[in-house]
Amino acid sequence: MVVLATKLYVEGEARERSLDSLRSLVNNEIGELDVEFEIGIRHDDFPSVTIEGDDATVARNILREEFGEIVPDLEVGETYTGTLESWDDDGFVLDAGQGEGVRIPTDELGLGPGSATQIRERYGLVQHLPLQFVYGGTDDEPSRLSDAEQDHLYEWTRGDGRLNVNSATRAEVRATLNRAGHAQDYVTVERIGLLEQSVICTESTDPPGLLASVGEYLPAELRCVVP
Repeated sequence: MVVLATKLYVEGEARERSLDSLRSLVNNEIGELDVEFEIGIRHDDFPSVTIEGDDATVARNILREEFGEIVPDLEVGETYTGTLESWDDDGFVLDAGQGEGVRIPTDELGLGPGSATQIRERYGLVQHLPLQFVYGGTDDEPSRLSDAEQDHLYEWTRGDGRLNVNSATRAEVRATLNRAGHAQDYVTVERIGLLEQSVICTESTDPPGLLASVGEYLPAELRCVVP
């Protein structure tokens, strides 16, 4: 079994649509292998994928690589993925499936000056966004964002701008953009979590203007990345 490091936190019909989306994503990754899989949702909203078949080991490794994995215990110095659950001026708290969140102090984010709250706004980080971190676990050696995650987020500020969204599947975001008349205003919708998406804007698109236009159609948190 693999517990994926992305959350399914919506309810009602939205939950069923999200679960269908997850099944499709998992099938796209491992559907051609000699396996059968079943998806469950843990009490903390992390999805688990039980896999059986001759290619089960390969399939598990593919899903770990694609989504990250929630594990029972964290080891100092190892790299994991958690979801952004809360923040204050002093740092981020990530949910890595341990019950008590993993705190990353502002100085260990590696994303430039300012408080953690300011950094979240600058990089358009929506709640529940999966983030890769190196576990520290002590005051002398605190947890930090991984170098790869820092580089990934820095790249967001070097492009033409983004609109980040939570609580919606990629298909739902694309349909909303097109329905609102913005089919020509974005390059693609990048999946950054099961229910977290990043709309990559065209060079001529103003991300705050796009947010103002589509915000009423998306019952979600929206944050801009302005280059």
